[in-house]
Amino acid sequence: MLPTRDVPAALARYERLGFDVSVYDGGDFYGYASRGAVSLHLSRVENVNPKTTLVSVYVYVSDADALHTEWSSSGVEGRFHQPADTDYGLREGAYVDPDGNLLRYGSPLPR
Repeated sequence: MLPTRDVPAALARYERLGFDVSVYDGGDFYGYASRGAVSLHLSRVENVNPKTTLVSVYVYVSDADALHTEWSSSGVEGRFHQPADTDYGLREGAYVDPDGNLLRYGSPLPR
């Protein structure tokens, strides 16, 4: 579950990143963002401080570079970190949303 100050704004942001989004039937305090096998829950938290509040998610993808290109060209606010090769056989990148949530993603390096 990702904390956010504004669920509708966060859902709009994740929709621009290619997620299917929906708001919980009970109001705009909770929502869902799904893409393939990944399902994120977003919950309104009044005191979210993006400098100190950080939730981390890790997603395995087939092509980290392609996802980085897609997300970084979306015009969505946040910080995008270019994928890089790791010592443990993955190519990893990241996106930090305006609420401070970290979405790391990685794909296996070619053998």
